[in-house]
Amino acid sequence: MPTRFLNRRAAGRALAELLGGYASRSDTVVLGLPRGGVPVAYEIASVLSLPLDAFVVRKLGLPQNEEVAFGAIAPGGVRVLNADLIERVGLAADDVERITAREQRELIRRDTLYRGGAPPPTVTDQTVILVDDGLATGASMSAAVAALRAQHPHRIVVAVPVASSDADRALRGIADEIVSVMTPEPFDGVGRWYVEFGQTSDEEVQRLLHDACAFTPPRAAS
Repeated sequence: MPTRFLNRRAAGRALAELLGGYASRSDTVVLGLPRGGVPVAYEIASVLSLPLDAFVVRKLGLPQNEEVAFGAIAPGGVRVLNADLIERVGLAADDVERITAREQRELIRRDTLYRGGAPPPTVTDQTVILVDDGLATGASMSAAVAALRAQHPHRIVVAVPVASSDADRALRGIADEIVSVMTPEPFDGVGRWYVEFGQTSDEEVQRLLHDACAFTPPRAAS
């Protein structure tokens, strides 16, 4: 087990080794959570010869520390809230709605930018490998799983290079399978487990989604 990953692409290759049973399956798609999850997902899709797409979710961060999520939103009007945290920090209902509205605008902007107006992927009866660069609270991933469940996929596999034990435990209650390279303790944040953990740009996400077309296998007509 590595002590740290060099970068997100290296983390994706390490994760792909644990997902080999899904290689070249016609009923399986890889979805990366932008932005940081897309480079990880790109490597998984490339190694396993699977289609790649993006699934945009937005974390709802506390006003005093936006890295701490009190919830998340996903397409289809899905919102997941941590009621205990909201009550503990005394976050007002108006602030919850204000932050939600702001992040909803950003969700729409990114979805339009990355997909160019194309509809989101249809995952009914498919196995979905849902990828991020790590799980701290698990809020964003929980929202993504909830949104995808509405499409009735056959199976949802949450795949991350690194996860906190709390997030791992929470996601095991809602996903069909959790695959992670490591769940270190103490956790100390996702970035702690990468040598290079700079912000992924919109341009990189667009480029990786475009480049993925080169190895995406043709899908049978439905």
